[in-house]
Order: sequence, then structure tokens, then C-alpha cells
Amino acid sequence: MAKRNGLHSSVANCQAPQARVEGDVEGTELSSRRTSSAQDGTSSELQAGDVPDGGEQLGASAFQGRGALARIVRLVLVLRDWASKSLHEEQQRPDPFLERFQGPELRAVAAGADDDLEDEETKEESKKKKWQIFVVDPAGDWYYRWLAVIAVPVLYNWCLLVARACFSDLQKTYVVLWLVLDYISDSIYIGDIVIRLHTGFLEQGLLVKDLKKLCNSYVHTLQFKLDVLSILPTDLAYFAVGLHCPELRFNRLLRFSRMFEFFDRTETRTSHPNIFRISNLVLYILVIIHWNACIYYAISKAIGFGEDTWVYPNVTDPEYGYLTREYVYCLYWSTLTLTTIGETPPPVRDEEYLFVIFDFLVGVLIFATIVGNVGSMISNMNATRAEFQAKIDAIKHYMQFRKVSKDMETKVIKWFDYLWTNKKAVDEREVLKNLPDKLRAEIAINVHLETLKKVRIFQDCEAGLLVELVLKLRPQVFSPGDYVCRKGDIGKEMYIIKEGKLAVVADDGTTQYALLTAGGCFGEISILNIKGSKMGNRRTANIRSLGYSDLFCLSKEDLMEAVTEYPDAKKVLEERGREILIKEGLLDESAAEENVEGMSTEEKLDRLALNLDTLHTRLGRLLTEYNDAQMKLKQRITVLESELRQQYLEDFFSDSSDSLFEDEEKALPRGTQ
Repeated sequence: MAKRNGLHSSVANCQAPQARVEGDVEGTELSSRRTSSAQDGTSSELQAGDVPDGGEQLGASAFQGRGALARIVRLVLVLRDWASKSLHEEQQRPDPFLERFQGPELRAVAAGADDDLEDEETKEESKKKKWQIFVVDPAGDWYYRWLAVIAVPVLYNWCLLVARACFSDLQKTYVVLWLVLDYISDSIYIGDIVIRLHTGFLEQGLLVKDLKKLCNSYVHTLQFKLDVLSILPTDLAYFAVGLHCPELRFNRLLRFSRMFEFFDRTETRTSHPNIFRISNLVLYILVIIHWNACIYYAISKAIGFGEDTWVYPNVTDPEYGYLTREYVYCLYWSTLTLTTIGETPPPVRDEEYLFVIFDFLVGVLIFATIVGNVGSMISNMNATRAEFQAKIDAIKHYMQFRKVSKDMETKVIKWFDYLWTNKKAVDEREVLKNLPDKLRAEIAINVHLETLKKVRIFQDCEAGLLVELVLKLRPQVFSPGDYVCRKGDIGKEMYIIKEGKLAVVADDGTTQYALLTAGGCFGEISILNIKGSKMGNRRTANIRSLGYSDLFCLSKEDLMEAVTEYPDAKKVLEERGREILIKEGLLDESAAEENVEGMSTEEKLDRLALNLDTLHTRLGRLLTEYNDAQMKLKQRITVLESELRQQYLEDFFSDSSDSLFEDEEKALPRGTQ
């Protein structure tokens, strides 16, 4: 027996390298199998523990099938793996304090920085946790689509429950259809509660995704209590009273807030809000008239059909005995009563009088609501036209008062007509003044950036400078034959052509030297203050509009303010301006060099201040980058420390298991002897 054991040990020792290689391969296969599997049982842990390294493979092969001793060895390996996994999970657990301050983007960046240090198993677990967290953004499209879905069963219950409760023929004829629709709406109601439990909200400007917080914020609201009441299974009473009592489901009407929320969001999102408001108002009125018609029929049923002239006629009469006539007659009576525009049979009983009085009060409120809302909607729809017309009337009154010539008056009116016809009468600055600078810049970029890119002088400028410039552009429209600028005038602004054609003309106004089209610019030379320019800050040509021309105007002050923060861009603009002046022979190079050499003290101080501001900005950027790099370095060091600590614990348990194997090997031959 001892010889056999010794032979087995010698063979195992001779094949140790091969066993180590096979153990590594098997360990890789097992780890990949464990990663792809959704269940990690004890058996997989034992298999993973059998082949972590060569020594363990040797011990396992030496004592496999040895009864109690082999089971003890396997138990020790399982405990070791369990302890290492627990420590690994504790080290990988994120800090909840940092979780509160890091947004999703920061977490993604931090995770990306540590990708080389995480193993595949931790990545898979993090992915599973992310899929388990299902949070709905209330500002997203998915939430809006869900509101549209939940609004359908709410409107169904509000319209048909009362009709089925009052018109018994309607309930009995289509009872199977009502049961199917009722329980479909109930399932959507239950799904809506689940969606509400996972609907995020903003806290400190960030979307909260903690499911515990989301549940607590919803459960402690009044809406949660109403939602629970709306799905109580009150229709279980069908077993006692029968299927023809839909009034048992009136608690489903408590979910009305979701329909109103859908209407509010649709009004915000739609491009035609006035039309939607009118449609929404008509829907409310129809629902009120519908409910009033159903209540009128129920009162008539309680009093008795045909008992007097006010109630619904006797249903035994074939003319009034079928469902369609019953509902249409009641709807007609309700419409006449609530709108107060027709005569109805006078009430006879006291309860009839009370009901008619209530209807008249509701009708007065409805009439006032209709008149007020429709009037405000029409005035809002025509607000832009009314404001524009007021400006034209003021100009006309002024020209008549000052006795302006007919030709000039016609020219002004045609200019206004061109603005309105081409939808250019809106003052962009007035419309966008309530937006923050960031949004105004984005809108201006979407509208004007393509025009600016066509401008030769701005083609290689920084994107930040273009953003600054688009906020300072002012649109101007010139009529046919108008001079935009004349030769020799003081230049105070430059122009960029958006639409139209302009001509560079001689002093006689007819001879054309050049044609300017969309994307061209002129007037920039006179506002750049280029040293050595023979024209100074005066215009060098006559520019005349051939038709209606839509231009962007940029004043000298606005341009200088924008390029102050971009000294490199200012140099580029000046260099291009010099090239144009040299090409046209309008630059005195000797004077330009003298001006550069003999700068005044004030100009030197301005340049020094500008350089200091630039250095301050660059230093701020460097400090920010340094802080970011330091933070990333600290995070990497923390992860490395945790990995080293984990490696130390694994080595400790590995050494302990190896010593246990050696002691058992020594004790086993003695016992056999």
C-alpha cells in the first residue's frame, strides 16, 4: 500500500508542470463558465477551488477519493474561496457618500479609468445591477408615451362607466366586451403604479435613481392613496349582485390626474398649442354634457318614464324604446339645458326643479368658460399680427402728421409688407430675452452659424469667438436702391449678407464694379483700426442694395468686445485686413511700422493687461487639469491598495492550505506504518 502511494506521489511530482498547465487552462474555462452562468452553486466553487495553481492541483489529485480526508481538504478550499469572495466584494463596494455626489457621467469616467484593474466577474455583476435598476425620466419621451397609454383607460372609465350604470340596455347587450375592456384597463392601472414607483425626480438638479427614495417619495403622497383606491377589487361584489352593476367600479375614476398630466404635457410639446387648447376645452364640455345626460336618464328612471312632461317619455312607445334614441334624446336635453340656448319642458316635481337649477348654474359657468377661453385663444393667435399692425399704424400716423411725400410713404409701407410676408417682423432679441445666455447662444448658432462660416474673414476663427459674435448680430433689411454705406462715411459697423444681392457702385450710383451675394461681408476694414490704413476708419466703397436684402449688422464696439478675450483671433483678423488693404493699395507700410514701434504707454498697458488676463485664464485651466489628474491618481492608488490587500489575503490562505497538505502528507505514512 505504501509503495503504491509512493509510486503515485512520484508520478504526480514528475507530471507537475503538465498538471500546472492543465490546471491553468481548466481554471480559465471554469472562470469563464462561472462568469457566463447565472447560478454559482457549491459544486462550481469546489471545481474552481481545485485548480487555482499548481500546488493545489497536486494536493487535490493526491487525495482525491480518500474519503474523509479528501472531504476535509475540499471544505478548507471552499472556505478559503468564500472568504476571498467576501473580502473582494467589500473592497469593490462603492462609497455611498461619493455615489451621492457623482453623477452618471462621473461614475462612467471613474469606471473607465479602472477598467484595467477590474476582473471580468466584477464587470458582469455591475452590468446586471444596472439592468436591475429601472428608472423612468419624467422629462423623457418614454414617460410621455406611457401617459398617452394610461390616459386611454382613464377616459374610457370616465365616459362609459356612468353610461353603463344608467343605460341598462348598454350594459346587458355588450357585457362580454365590457368585462374584457375593464380588466385590460385594470392591468394598465396596475402597471401605472409600477411605473410611478420607478419614476425619478430631480434633487439638486440631478435625476434621483435610488429606488428606495423613489418609493418613499411616492408612497407618502395623496396620489398613492388615490391610486390604491382606484385598483381595489370592488367588482368582486359581482358574485353577490351579478354582472350588471358597473357602478361598483366607480373607484376607477380616481385616476383622473394622469389624464390631466397627459394633456398638460401635450400642450407644452405641441407646435399648435391654441388648437390643442380649444380641442381640450371641447372635450371637457362634451364629458360634462354626457354625464348630465346620463344623470337625467337615471332620474327619469327613478321617477318613472312618462310620469310627467319633464322626464324621459315612456319606453313602451316604440319611438322611444330603443337604446340609440334614449341616449340621443338625453344628450339633446342636456345640451339645451347646459348651454341655455333652447327651450325644454318645465319641471314638475321639487327634485326636478332642484336638478334644473343646478344645471342652469353649471351651464352659466360653462358658457362663461367657453367665451373667456375662446376669446383669449383668438387674441393670442392674433397677438403678433396686432402688434405689427400697431407699429404700421403708428408710422402711418407719423408720416401723415409730418406730411411725408407719397413716394416715401409707399416705400415704407412696402418695406413693412415685405417683412410680414417673409415672416421677418419678429424681433429676435425680444423673443429670446427670457432665455439664459447658453440657450440663446445655441439657438443663435443653429440659425446664424452657417452664414458666419461662409464669411471669409471668420473661416479659421475659434468656435468660441463665433459663439460670441452670433449673440451680437442684429438683423437689418434694406429696400431696393438703398445705400448700405457710402464712400468716405465713418465706419461704425460691418455687414454680413444673409440673403439678397448688393452691388459695389461708382459715385454715379449706376456703374457696378462687383456683385456681393449671400455669405459675403463688407465694412470690416473700417472697424478694425488697422495701423497704416490710408482711409483710416472711413468707408472705401459705395454699397447699394439691388433688391430686398437681409443683412446682419455687427457694430465696432461689439466686435472689439468679442475679440478682447481672443487675442489670437484678433491678430488673424488684422492680418487678413492688411492683406486686403495691400491688395487694394490702401496700406502705408512705413506708417504701420512706425505705429508699431512707437506705441503709446496706454497701448502698452492695455496689451500687458490683455496678456495678464490670458495668462490668468491659462493658469486656471492648468489648475483644473492638475486637480482632475490628482483625483484620478488618488482613485487609482486606492484601487491598487485594495488589490494588494486582496492578493495578500489570498497568499495567506494559500500558504496555510499548503502547510496543511504537507502536515497531512507527513502524518499519513506514519499512520500506515
